Amino acid sequence: MTVTARARRRTNAWAVPAYRCLLGSEAVSLSGSAVSTVALPVLAVLQLRASTTEVAVLAFLGQLPNAFALWAGALSDRHPKRRQLIASDLAAAGALVTIPANALAGVLTVGQLWAVAVVLGAAKVLHDAAAISLLPALVGPDQLHDANSKIGAASSVADSAGTNAGALLVGAIGPARSVLVDAVSFLVSAVLIWRMRVPETATASRARTGLARDIADGVRYVARQPTIRTVIAALSTLSFGLAVMNTYWAYYLLDRLGASPSAFGVIMGIGGAGGVAGALLAPRIAARIGIGPTIIVGFAVSPAAQVPLLCAGPGLRWQIVLAATLAVQLFWATASGTSQRSLRQAVCAPAFQGRMQSASTTLTAGARPLAAATAGGLVLLFDVRATLAFGALLQVVPAVLLLSSPIRTLRKIPARAAVPPAREGAPS
Repeated sequence: MTVTARARRRTNAWAVPAYRCLLGSEAVSLSGSAVSTVALPVLAVLQLRASTTEVAVLAFLGQLPNAFALWAGALSDRHPKRRQLIASDLAAAGALVTIPANALAGVLTVGQLWAVAVVLGAAKVLHDAAAISLLPALVGPDQLHDANSKIGAASSVADSAGTNAGALLVGAIGPARSVLVDAVSFLVSAVLIWRMRVPETATASRARTGLARDIADGVRYVARQPTIRTVIAALSTLSFGLAVMNTYWAYYLLDRLGASPSAFGVIMGIGGAGGVAGALLAPRIAARIGIGPTIIVGFAVSPAAQVPLLCAGPGLRWQIVLAATLAVQLFWATASGTSQRSLRQAVCAPAFQGRMQSASTTLTAGARPLAAATAGGLVLLFDVRATLAFGALLQVVPAVLLLSSPIRTLRKIPARAAVPPAREGAPS
């Protein structure tokens, strides 16, 4: 075996059996969730005739559990992460099966969709806190970027396949029955995690110190780290702007631009293909232009990609333009996301992985309910297009923030041990 071959084997996360279980779990659950991403908006807008306010409430409630992500992160640092992953998958599956059941009985309402959205949001928060913080314990430091790249690629493939399948299923069996696919995917995910065999040590043997103390320690740790702090600040601002737009993105395409459910799914599916390429090429891009520039380009492309949407009108030609633009946006979004996640995981101490990720979730996803409420208020004062434009303008801010930080000159992911404790804010 040549030196190059040995080096590739060392950096190939696929060689780790437990990682393969986690990768499969993420891929199958995300593919099912992508079906629901198509089915639920169609169910709310076209079948239940939800108003713009009801659509905003649905988005708000779906994101509301993110405000409690700090608790999920503290739990994942304190208890075995596999249990948290399995429990969240089973809860999501149980909530989803109520939709086709009530639809069959003729009693499905927008209110039930709100309740399911809350359960799904809470399950996702618990799942993400455990899964992302578990990854550095499954693979070595030199395998981390490759591991995140493969997860990003698998997620993009799953999302693309799921959205296209969702479009076909919605047309064939209806949106309510389609979400059964998502419920089954969560059950399969739970089985894969159950089959995972990895020794877990309680990185926080602080079960006696109180959960609030764990959370406070985690917040202080993250706040003292310039690298993680800057990335999370940029992520939270970008997330807010995207959440404002996402509140009415599906509504805008389906109602105002006249896209059919099938066209809506195809647009998302084509965009997902760009995400696959971005995830797979992320390590190569970072090696060529540097980890910092890779992260920054991804943030800069996002607001630029919203311009065609704001200028779009009905018709196939605009649908092609929107699909191509989404593909470019998701290419750089996944390349940037893979890189920034690997950077944060690499410089974070093992005992704080869950709380570091939950701090990111709290500030990024936790702000989305407020973003959905903001979007709902703006659409009452102006219109849907003006609300989308506001969200696009907000996305310029994080790119400027990163360009003015030392991250722009960062070429490689530093080893955690190479980062001076005083600089990275290790607790004294």
